[in-house]
Formats: sequence, structure tokens, C-alpha cells
Amino acid sequence: MYKPSWKVGVLFSKTGPLAVIEETQLRGTLLAINEINEQGGIKGRPIKPVYYDPASDASAFGQYAKRMMVEDGVKTIFGCYSSSSRKSVVPVVERLNGLLWYPTVYEGFEFSTNVIYTGAAPNQNCVELCNFLMQHFGNRFYFVGTDYVYPRVSNRIVRDFVTSNGGKVVGEKYVKLTAQHHDYSPIMRDIKNVKPDVIFSTVVGKSTADFYQSYADFGLDPKLMPIASLTTTEAEIKAMGTDVGEGHITAAPYFEGIDNKASLAFTKRYKKRYGNEPTNTCVETAYFQVHMFAEALKKANSLCTDRLRANVLGIDYEAPQGNVSINLSHGHADVWTRVGRANRSGLFDVLYASNSAVVADPYLLSYGAKREFA
Repeated sequence: MYKPSWKVGVLFSKTGPLAVIEETQLRGTLLAINEINEQGGIKGRPIKPVYYDPASDASAFGQYAKRMMVEDGVKTIFGCYSSSSRKSVVPVVERLNGLLWYPTVYEGFEFSTNVIYTGAAPNQNCVELCNFLMQHFGNRFYFVGTDYVYPRVSNRIVRDFVTSNGGKVVGEKYVKLTAQHHDYSPIMRDIKNVKPDVIFSTVVGKSTADFYQSYADFGLDPKLMPIASLTTTEAEIKAMGTDVGEGHITAAPYFEGIDNKASLAFTKRYKKRYGNEPTNTCVETAYFQVHMFAEALKKANSLCTDRLRANVLGIDYEAPQGNVSINLSHGHADVWTRVGRANRSGLFDVLYASNSAVVADPYLLSYGAKREFA
């Protein structure tokens, strides 16, 4: 007897300024779907992705999400990198009762019963990154970010952490998403004049390479004043050149090269399918959330959002980063905390790692007015 496929939506950009990272999320999603289908699908039914390219346009994400749900009959969507694109999709899935799986580090302070947040929340990356930077480099921070919601909110959080622990923010600049090399020159001149201890970057997409290359052109030294980021992965390091990226710092739940069985197997499968491309935290999250979805779908045997979400909450999975789970109370993933420094090969040497997954605290309820670092 014919068994219909499980239809899901996939929304990541293959074009535009965010394609450098979103295309890797697309690859991670399709790799997981392919693995599940090769093993017989779910209940003997394959997963069928319905894909559109939003071309890094936040409004297009919402338009395509509506098209998927109204015209294509999709209930579950894997997608979005930027918070702007997520905020474009959330009203759609809330109104039509769909389920968005969001696999990207984000600024927190959001909850929706129609979203599963699998990327790191602020307490899972900012705290230990700030702690590491203040211990090893100093407490004078200079912020540089792309001008949209995630960088601005993240910088407010980091400013609170830094100033509450005796530090100071000595500069804060924002650039457009399509910023190019020359747009960073006045910022670099200001940095050379102000002489911060750390440059905290929330620059995203293709422009990241221009930012780091401009830093190198101005003769700045990451051993003395690194760029530290929550958004610079192995993909951006490859784009800028590994010599340019060497010595800079990122906090993320996952880096390629983590020495465990799941990570090594994941990296091998990814490279077999896509060639000698590095993995990164965005790929890994996009990958493991599909496998989590599959486990929940086995139990629910339905794409009905209410039934599926009930089986997602509390689920755990042995991801490449380590064991992760979806928090019962608010649908965020409990993920690992790691801090890494880029090396000449384009990968990251892990400088700090939590002993297990860190419970997501998207509203920073565990932190009082005086922030305390671990």
C-alpha cells in the first residue's frame, strides 16, 4: 500500500549576504533528512523537504513560510538564521499553528509555543565568553555588529555583564548587512585610537570576512586584542582566509574536531556528502534538530503541531556536541558551552568546555542585577 511522505518546510538562503552560513544550515538539514530516509524514513514513510530560497531577505522568510503552510500543506518548518527572519516567520506559524525549528544562536527574551529554539541562548555562550575574555585580555570592550535585532540586544546583554563586573564598553558601532571592506576602515581607525582590550563582534554573513580582513590590514594583533564573537564559525574563517582568522575567539556549543564518537561520525558523513567543507555550530544544530524531530514524529505519528510538540518537549539526543535535550518548560535546547580560538588550519582549539549541556535560561532569570561569572 502506498504511504505518503512526511512533508516539511526548509527555509535557508542559498543567495545573498547570509548565504555563507545559511547554506551550511541547509546542508546539515538535508544531510539529516537523507540519513533518516536511507534508514526507511519514519513509520516507513520518507521525509520530503519543500524548499524555498529567501535570498537573505527577512520579509521573504515570512512570505515563504505562509506559502508553505497555505499552499504546500506544510506544518513543520526548519529554518531561519537571523533573528529578523525568525521574527518574520513567528507570526505566521503562530497564526496557522505551525512549528518552526530555529537552529541559530540568538539573543533570548522570546518564547512561543510554535517555536523550538535549538541554538544557544545568552546564558549558554555570553557568560563564559565574557568571563574568559576579562580574565585573559582585560575588561575594556569595543562592540562591532551588524545593524539588526540580534547584535543590538546581544550587546545590551554583554554590556550589562561587563559593566556589572567592573569593565567598560569603550565603543559601539553598527554596519549594514551588506557592509564591505571599506566600511570598516573608520571603525578600525577608532579602535586603534581607543585601544580596547577586546573587540566583541556580532557581525554576520559575508561581511564578517571583510571585517576581519580590515582588522588584519590595520596591523592589529589577536594575541593582544582579539576579535571575540558568537557568530564567527569555521565557515566565515574559511571565507576570510585561515591566516586572517587565526587567533580570534568564538563561543559556540560545537566546533569541528570535538573528539567524541558522534562528532567524528558526523564530520565524516558531512565531508563524504559535501566534500572537504568544514562543519560548524550552525550545521550541527540544523542537523541534530532534524533527528530530534524524527524521534518525536515516531512517537506522535502525526505532523499535527500540538501532538508533535508534546513529544518534542523533554526529548534528548546524542548530538555531535554531546547529549542535548529540549527543555520541558520553554522549548529551548539545553546545549553545551565552549570557547575556542581559531588556528591556522581554519578550525578552533577548544579553550573552555562545560562538563555537560547547560540548561537554557533565555530570560536570564538566574542572574540578578549583579552578574556573577562561573
